[in-house]
Amino acid sequence: MLVVAGVCWGTGGVTGRALSEVGGLSAPAVAAYRLLIGGALLVVVLAVRRRRPRGGAAWRRVLAVAGLAAVFQASYFSAVAVSSVTISTLIAIGSAPLLVLAVDAVTTRRLPERATIRPVLLGLTGLALLVGAPTGQSLGRTLAGVGLSLVAGAGFALLTLLGRRPVDGLDEATTTGYGFLLGGTGLLLALGTSADLGVRLSLTSLGLLALLGTVPTALAYTLYFRGLRSSTAVTATVVALLEPLTATVLAVALLGERLSVPAAVGAVVLLISVVDSGRRREPLTTVAT
Repeated sequence: MLVVAGVCWGTGGVTGRALSEVGGLSAPAVAAYRLLIGGALLVVVLAVRRRRPRGGAAWRRVLAVAGLAAVFQASYFSAVAVSSVTISTLIAIGSAPLLVLAVDAVTTRRLPERATIRPVLLGLTGLALLVGAPTGQSLGRTLAGVGLSLVAGAGFALLTLLGRRPVDGLDEATTTGYGFLLGGTGLLLALGTSADLGVRLSLTSLGLLALLGTVPTALAYTLYFRGLRSSTAVTATVVALLEPLTATVLAVALLGERLSVPAAVGAVVLLISVVDSGRRREPLTTVAT
């Protein structure tokens, strides 16, 4: 489930790019609509099945997921806007497993084992080779991008750690649906008039909106939260590195982009890190919130 989630996430970049071109949406608006539509689609299905969060603990979890998802999406796309895709992707996605390792070490009061650290280091190495070197830009914009990317990485790491603690009366689809619906609504309200929220309506743009809300959002996050039931948080964040790998493969296959030799080596190293991370099932740890 974690692997499928990572691959589904990788379709979001190509879909979001096409939506920006066809629908005339800014990057923050794409992030907001992604959460809003993905959450709304799940909530409709849940309403038909008469499933909703039950109890105060369930609603508190939903609100926490809504806030973290909105922070993660907004911070990442803001980092891309002020800095570069390379810096943003490398730091936001690459920092998540390191942050999870740090939290796990603090809460369990023991250092991570070598078998846990190895796939993380392999994954970060592969990600660095795959993404490549950032283009030249001012120090101020670079620092701003680094800061926003770290916030995004922290948001994803906390979302993962939170998903490791089940709540009575709340399943993965309900968490994702209601959490993302509220998160997307809050993000749209926060953007207000600061971003171009209007969409050039057409069959293509509507199809892309539905695709973006379904595959890399509703489906991917539901599978990710469910996969966390039987996996460590570190393993989950390493497997999430499949997102930039899938995005790169799709960009080469569909957009005609060329893959350099270092990027190809990075893709192989990334795959090795994912396989290595899943080889050894470690005891599940409880992380305090």
